[in-house]
Amino acid sequence: MLPAINMTVAGLARHIGYSRGQLSTVLNGRAAITADLAHRLELAGLGNARQYLAEQAAYDLWQAEHREHPPIARLQFA
Repeated sequence: MLPAINMTVAGLARHIGYSRGQLSTVLNGRAAITADLAHRLELAGLGNARQYLAEQAAYDLWQAEHREHPPIARLQFA
């Protein structure tokens, strides 16, 4: 149940024409929000698509910054 909108995940998925399973994985933090899903949520009056995508990009960048990487030296330009 999504208490803020008084709907189940299945009900919201049906309303926006999306797979219940895919919506559930996004809502549970196991998958990233896509532009398509963000747009559908905005059309349903549930937020701003650009904001959803900005928050996803910020999270993805944070994850990348905290992963181990091989040493990468800055390029020097003349």
